[in-house]
Amino acid sequence: MDVRDREIRDEQRHLDTVYRRLAEKIHEAEYLMADAARRVQVGTPGALAERDAQVFSAGRHLARLNNEFEDFLFGRIDLLAGKDGTRGPDGAQTSVEPADDAVREEGGVRVADIAETLHIGRLGVLDADYVPLVIDWRAPAAAPFYRATPVAPGRVVRRRVIRSRGRQVLGVEDDLLRPELRALHGGEELPVVGDGALMAALGRARGHRMSDIVASIQAEQDEVIRAPAGSVTEVTGGPGTGKTAVALHRAAYLLYRDRRRYAGGILVVSPTPLLVSYTEGVLPALGEEGQVAIRALGSLVEGAEADSYDDQATARVKGSAVMARVLHRAARGVLDAPGAPERLRVVAFGRRVELDAEALGRVRRQALSGTAPVNLLRPRARRLLLDALWDAAGAATRYEAQALAAEAREAFNEDIGTEEVFQDFLDAWWPEITPLGVLAAMADEQRLGRWARRLLRPREVRQLARALRRVTPEGAGLSAHDVALLDELRVLLGAPARPARPREADPLDQLTGLAEVTTYADRTAARREAPEREEERTDYAHIIVDEAQDLTPMQWRMVGRRGRQATWTVVGDPAQSSWPAPEEAAEEKAAALRGRTRRTFELTVNYRNPAEIARVADGVLRRAMPGAQPPRAVRETGVAPRFTAAATADALPGAVGEEADRLLAEVPGTVGVVVPMRRRAAAAQWLAGRDGRLVVLGSLEAKGLEYDATLVVAPAEIAEESPAGLRVLYVALTRATQRLSVLSGPTDRPGQDGVPELLAVRPAAGATAEAAAGAAAGGRP
Repeated sequence: MDVRDREIRDEQRHLDTVYRRLAEKIHEAEYLMADAARRVQVGTPGALAERDAQVFSAGRHLARLNNEFEDFLFGRIDLLAGKDGTRGPDGAQTSVEPADDAVREEGGVRVADIAETLHIGRLGVLDADYVPLVIDWRAPAAAPFYRATPVAPGRVVRRRVIRSRGRQVLGVEDDLLRPELRALHGGEELPVVGDGALMAALGRARGHRMSDIVASIQAEQDEVIRAPAGSVTEVTGGPGTGKTAVALHRAAYLLYRDRRRYAGGILVVSPTPLLVSYTEGVLPALGEEGQVAIRALGSLVEGAEADSYDDQATARVKGSAVMARVLHRAARGVLDAPGAPERLRVVAFGRRVELDAEALGRVRRQALSGTAPVNLLRPRARRLLLDALWDAAGAATRYEAQALAAEAREAFNEDIGTEEVFQDFLDAWWPEITPLGVLAAMADEQRLGRWARRLLRPREVRQLARALRRVTPEGAGLSAHDVALLDELRVLLGAPARPARPREADPLDQLTGLAEVTTYADRTAARREAPEREEERTDYAHIIVDEAQDLTPMQWRMVGRRGRQATWTVVGDPAQSSWPAPEEAAEEKAAALRGRTRRTFELTVNYRNPAEIARVADGVLRRAMPGAQPPRAVRETGVAPRFTAAATADALPGAVGEEADRLLAEVPGTVGVVVPMRRRAAAAQWLAGRDGRLVVLGSLEAKGLEYDATLVVAPAEIAEESPAGLRVLYVALTRATQRLSVLSGPTDRPGQDGVPELLAVRPAAGATAEAAAGAAAGGRP
């Protein structure tokens, strides 16, 4: 059993203990509820009031326990002894700073004992002896979980995020805040999982140079985490510099430091569902009302969920800013649907009055000249139709007196406007339009061609219409790019106002003239039985955009609508961008940020990739972006990347399986297999049934993720997938923390050493790990 599995098992054991205690507390609350219910048999006013108070108190406690029961535990901190040893009411030490003798020297190594371990969760839980099993995340004792940083760690040695689903622990991720220490827990060295393990390896390496590197990493990250919250904080940095983790710790720090300011919620936007899963493991939901929302771009719109992918050419069309103009035309043009009525006939003043297609066209154009969303223009269209019918009936010449004309006009509107014929016509001629309905209409290539005239090329119209045909009326078949189109259409269309539903009258009300009198507890119980659906939040107090370089112009418009009054943290790396038109995206990004002042930080140290892997990736970066400065890799493993090749296209599946099995045997952790997007489904079949540590992903899904070992398949195909293909390949090559294997496909043309032609770029002279380490201590190489 490796370290990760052993630590997950230990956290599972503790979580099981917590749930057993929670079950006992729920049983106690249910007993109190039942005891209170029995008091209803006593009819005195005092007894009823006491019953009401007890039911309310017990019910609130029971509801809270039940609401917080799932995914209960999310964090842990391992602490040094406190300076004064004083303990608070929750049993935890109150001191922020460690005791003077908490750290000692043993054989030239700084050693410390873990004096206290606190688990952080949604509620505080004490065992039967009042020993804390879980600290409430709002309690003062939990503050170091959010506030501690590498530069100011206080008593915290290790901060652990625990990821669970239901009652099962799925994973742990450690953040080592004192990597220079050899920390002992129960007489054994404190185990570290994830990025924390890399920091521990760096921090305990011999020599001052590595110590200086660790200090520089910590200082860079701490500066971002503690940056003032106003306006926009932009963080750039290459692969492995910790951008995502730093941004998420910043969210926790801001929320805990100024909870009132950020009560409007923090939104974390990730490019892919895979990265959302990783992000959820680093930053748990921090509030009882869900004050941190983590969303993929494909799930940012309520009721929509992306489950399909677009090819690069189609994605380029859907993501372009010009789509906003196409959608504007489509949202209004969709009213001219095939089969829509072309004639309106009513009876007024004893004769038939008619509007033909030409007259109806004038009315529609006049109605659409307003700036309101299309669905909200329906009342205006109704009014203009009645105006046109009034004029067509010649009613304006029937009355000389203004008062008589106004009275007749009011009666005309009432009579005609409520007729079933008129209502049926209006429903068919100006129906309520949905965003999905507009996308369905755009799947008609002929209609789309009219709306996109002089905006899209004929080839782009065909690509777009073909891609939209896969979207069903229920919303299946959407891509992440389609979700941004839906959000744009939601603004263009608007939601028509719904009339309030009348309350159904109780027959007893008519007899007594009185409404039933209820207690607070009765009303609380009724709300629990019929909870109201929570409305979608569309405006946040702070927005974190991860991998921002990949957002398309249309996606920037979507995210920008959710942060009109927000402060922002924007994290990205231009060298990893998969969007082929960065200037166009930059314009929409600027519009989304609304001219706010920007504060920029750069992370420069790559502590994920060993230098052996970084050298290969840096060669691709020089091809993709000449002159770009890669982050400095500061450690070596002595294991060079492995290069193999499939002899033929038919041999590729077997070669992928063989190399994946090799990596699974070489590393105890996870293995990522990155393939061209078009081979994604096939590769999943090639590797089906293997160890659960293996993950198959397309080239565009690899962003932001990391694995102990990575297999990159057919690099030339990845590079040729789009104009940004070389940058996508650079991302794929920088996912591994230990080992990299590259398997050449049919178009890679490997040399005698097995290295594909595309990767046969030698690093610049002197760009060794030792030189990089020296640069980290004293400047750039």
